[in-house]
Amino acid sequence: MLRQILSLGVLLTTAIAAPAAAQGFNLTSTTVSEGETLTNTHVFAGFGCEGENQSPQLSWTGAPADTKSFAINVYDPDAPTGSGWWHWNVVNLPASTNSIGQNASLNNGLPSAAIEIRNDYGTIGFGGACPPPGEVHRYTFTVYALGTAQLDLPENPSNALVGFMIRANMLDSASLTAVYHR
Repeated sequence: MLRQILSLGVLLTTAIAAPAAAQGFNLTSTTVSEGETLTNTHVFAGFGCEGENQSPQLSWTGAPADTKSFAINVYDPDAPTGSGWWHWNVVNLPASTNSIGQNASLNNGLPSAAIEIRNDYGTIGFGGACPPPGEVHRYTFTVYALGTAQLDLPENPSNALVGFMIRANMLDSASLTAVYHR
């Protein structure tokens, strides 16, 4: 009988704790799905690619209570550069932000305080997928909860410096990874 009561107690504790553990910082999108192939909407227009070059819709929940701002980046670790490829870096999104709409890049819906960094195509804003022909690349979309309201960045910072500053101030992060090939 005591064993059954203890077992019931463990089951109840696990059932109560499981939803709390499952919650946390989470990133979702209505336009990009984990493990799925990106659509032409999120493909670059240039470098031999003929996409619409629109940034995706992104939503996040469960950020730490002491979050003071957010940053977003899109990174391709498979680019044949030795250092990957930065497709998008946005910093200084206010802590009140919990989503951005599709095609929000270049002042089409980002909060006014947000700053977009020059991507590895050499342009400001979102630069969509465009891997070399015949290669499948991963595109990791990450939202970072930061403990500072603004990142202290010089004018025209490199993506490596932005990544360093994001991680130096990061409280938590949430990601999803899609793929693309041509």
